[in-house]
Amino acid sequence: MQKAIYTTVGIDELLPHVQALKGVGARFVQMHAERNVDDGTYRLVYTFINVRAAQEHIAQDGSYAIENLVVEGIDQYQEIPSISSYYPAVFPFENEAHDLFGLAITDMQIDFKGFFYQVSTAEPMSVITPEVKAAREKAMKVRAAAEAKARKAAAEKAAAAAAAGEGAASTGDAAGASAQPAAAAGSDAQHDEVAAKAALKAAEMEAKLAAMDPEKAAKVRAALAAKAARDKQKKEA
Repeated sequence: MQKAIYTTVGIDELLPHVQALKGVGARFVQMHAERNVDDGTYRLVYTFINVRAAQEHIAQDGSYAIENLVVEGIDQYQEIPSISSYYPAVFPFENEAHDLFGLAITDMQIDFKGFFYQVSTAEPMSVITPEVKAAREKAMKVRAAAEAKARKAAAEKAAAAAAAGEGAASTGDAAGASAQPAAAAGSDAQHDEVAAKAALKAAEMEAKLAAMDPEKAAKVRAALAAKAARDKQKKEA
């Protein structure tokens, strides 16, 4: 017969308890996070089994115990020490708690930096949809193209400006005449950079709208269109 033992510990007591379990040969089984709907705090449960002790108990009376360490009342932004220095196998569970619940687990031995799961919202438990994934990939491609275009334009303008400067160095009069083309080249480069940033911003907004509820997205689009119309009227005035 299997029985479960639950021991509630504070965050500052977690690592000493884990170290003690490691010292007696306990194996890590799993970790899971829960959210308290009443007050919004979080609860972490770490499960271990002492295989040697379990084998002895099974031989004696057919029972064995699963040991659980419970950390309760966790604020979402409260730092939680990783136990991966003692049990590296915890890494998928800790990354999952971070990605799906937004918990601040520190010093993970294997840290996916928030990319263990692809999620449509930061947290909790909202896995990315195919539509949102497609929108994000499109936005990334648009961003890469815009950045490449801006870099290419800047390099071309810089080369043109350098060539104009070398030609102007031969005579003082030519130097004065070439200042205007060089300035114009710099102005064009700035314009290209502004255009690239605008395209990137538009692509990122489309990705965000694709992740929204259709009704909410329509309202946001209407608000953006109204703002653009007001800005245009101000410029014309």
